Amino acid sequence: MILPMEYVRIALQVIVAFGLLNVWLLRSSKSTRYRGKAAASMREEFAAYGLPVGVMRVVGILKIAVALALLLGIWMPGLVFPAATLFVFLMTGAFLMHVKVKDPFERSIPSLLMLGMGIALVVL
Repeated sequence: MILPMEYVRIALQVIVAFGLLNVWLLRSSKSTRYRGKAAASMREEFAAYGLPVGVMRVVGILKIAVALALLLGIWMPGLVFPAATLFVFLMTGAFLMHVKVKDPFERSIPSLLMLGMGIALVVL
């Protein structure tokens, strides 16, 4: 029997996972109003943060792995805590990069929302 809080956890897993897959697989080369320093792509955004392409690739691989682990976690709940914990660290870094380059607060909103959902997944 699935309890109401399990529905919340599963919903958060799906939202976070598809959000990550969307950003890293479908929109990484597209401009959005939330990219750091108004970069036109993920590569430009990491460059604006002063980070090399290799770091971008590692972060991308980790975030895609987190997304897949969260989706698999629907059936294998033991994957959720480690994936969510890693995600919280990654999103803390994302937020701090916006702070580092002095982005307007609006550009930090997605990273803060995702961070909040990650914290909720760790707690649940």
